[in-house]
Amino acid sequence: MNHRKSGKKLNRTSAHRKALMSNLARAIVQHEQIITTVPKAKFVKPFVESLITLAKKGDLASRRRAIAILKSEDLAKKLFEVLASRYATRQGGYTRIIKAGFRFGDAAPRAVLEFVDRDVEARGSDIA
Repeated sequence: MNHRKSGKKLNRTSAHRKALMSNLARAIVQHEQIITTVPKAKFVKPFVESLITLAKKGDLASRRRAIAILKSEDLAKKLFEVLASRYATRQGGYTRIIKAGFRFGDAAPRAVLEFVDRDVEARGSDIA
């Protein structure tokens, strides 16, 4: 029975899911737009939005928590200085998922996960 179990497993172990979430969060903070599968995009969207909310808080504990999650001080700096100020007046809904067809190899549904008011030049940049 699967009663009172929340969240998707994505056919991965818990350590693999945690690493996947961290890597996808790093990628979207760095590039502000990523192309992935629809289930992965839906899986990481609330996590990324909670990171933005954490950055809007702006205290030291939040900064240390973001560094622990993103595993990069440069990405945490971008999160707290650039993204938090960009979404200071927005009450939520920092990201959007746009369906992007199907992958050729295995016909998996693809999606674009991006920030709502993203910086177009950030895609392909190397921050960390």
